[in-house]
Amino acid sequence: MTTARITIEPMQVKYNAQVGRLLVHGFRGKFQHLTNLSEEKLALFFEKLLDHFPAEPASLRIVALQAGEVIGTLSIKWNANSDVQQEKSKLPAWKNFNHIGKWNFLKLFIGLSLLEHKPVAKECYIADVAVHPDHRSKGVGSLLLEWAQQFAIAESSLSILSLHVAGTNPRAKQLYEQLSFSTHTQEYSILRHFFFSEGKWNYMTRKLKS
Repeated sequence: MTTARITIEPMQVKYNAQVGRLLVHGFRGKFQHLTNLSEEKLALFFEKLLDHFPAEPASLRIVALQAGEVIGTLSIKWNANSDVQQEKSKLPAWKNFNHIGKWNFLKLFIGLSLLEHKPVAKECYIADVAVHPDHRSKGVGSLLLEWAQQFAIAESSLSILSLHVAGTNPRAKQLYEQLSFSTHTQEYSILRHFFFSEGKWNYMTRKLKS
C-alpha cells in the first residue's frame, strides 16, 4: 500500500472546520483548564474564530494535506512594516458563538489573548503547531517547521525563528532543541498559571542569518 504524499499549502477558508478540530487536538489540555466544553463545541468555536479573523497582513497559516485531509497546521507572524496598516481586531458578533455560552466565550477570548506574542523586528514567531494524533511521529511537524524556516530565510527582513513552549512540556522543548532552537529566556506568568495551570514558559529562538 502506497502512502499518499504530504503537501504543504496556504490556509483556505474551506479548511476552517478541519483546522478547528486540529487545534482542539493540539491544545485541548490548555483549554480544559478554561472550560468544560465538549471537543465538538470547542472545534466549532475555533472554526468560527477562523471565519471571523482572517489572516492579518503580517501573518500566515499553512496546512499539511494528505489525500485531501488536513493532518497538520502551523501559523506564523512577524513584525509588520510601518507602511502596513494593521486593523484593530474587534470582538465577533455574539450570535456566531452563542453555542458555547457567554461565560465560556469570555474565558476563551481572555485565555487566547494571554497566549498572544508581539514579534519584534527580524523575528518570525511560530504561533502554533498542531498535528493530528493519528499522524504524529511521522515527520509532519518537521515538514511544517521546515516550511517556516524556508519562509523566514527567503524574507530579507527576517532572521530569527521563535516560539513558546510550556514548562510542563519537556518533550516538546527537547524536540525543538533537536531542531537547533535554544532557550532564550524563561518566563513566568501568574495569569497564564491561573488560566492554564502553566505559569512557566520557555521562549525559544533559532538564529537563521547573521
